Amino acid sequence: MSGLDDLETKLGHRFADRALLTQALTHASAGAPVSNERFEFLGDRVLGLVIARALLDRFPKAAEGELAVRLNALVRKETCAEMAQASGIAPHIILSPGERQLAGRSRKAVLGDACEAVIAALYLDGGLEAAERFILSAWAEGLQSEMHAALDPKSELQVWALARADRALPSYRVLQSSGPAHAPHFVIEVSVPGAGAARGEGKSKREAEREAASALLAQVRQA
Repeated sequence: MSGLDDLETKLGHRFADRALLTQALTHASAGAPVSNERFEFLGDRVLGLVIARALLDRFPKAAEGELAVRLNALVRKETCAEMAQASGIAPHIILSPGERQLAGRSRKAVLGDACEAVIAALYLDGGLEAAERFILSAWAEGLQSEMHAALDPKSELQVWALARADRALPSYRVLQSSGPAHAPHFVIEVSVPGAGAARGEGKSKREAEREAASALLAQVRQA
């Protein structure tokens, strides 16, 4: 495969066994004897370990719930897809002709899976050090952003809920949806078992959820 030298440079690792990298780039649709599906499983765990350790170092006073929210934001499939694009993985993904016609290299699921699989290949070929070097480089901006970003009300409510003994997560439901398509209006209720409920309104579901979360946070802080 042409271009793998360039990809290895971007990954910061020269593979002793390049077959591992090839497998990591092979989507299941390609019909090859092996695909990157098993590597996705491993890569997801390696990514989580490295990012979790980085967050522990960067947020020495953060509670478990806050660390969990930040971790989820950094390891979710959409973030992995962004890293696949930024790191030059996307053009090298091996797809079936049909998947290529469906623009598979721009699909978040395909990109995210390939990124996780490449992390697994780095780990298998070069150990945790090789995988960590790539992750901390590729995720550097995201980690820096997480250091300075204040949690939004929904995340803050989730952190608060996870810190409680029963660890019951917030639940959101739409109470009302009205208005024309160009100017919708939503009323949403959020509740946490044992902590009550609150409502929020907004021009989008996200805005109404944020308002509801803010209202419930205000309630529990006054209790």
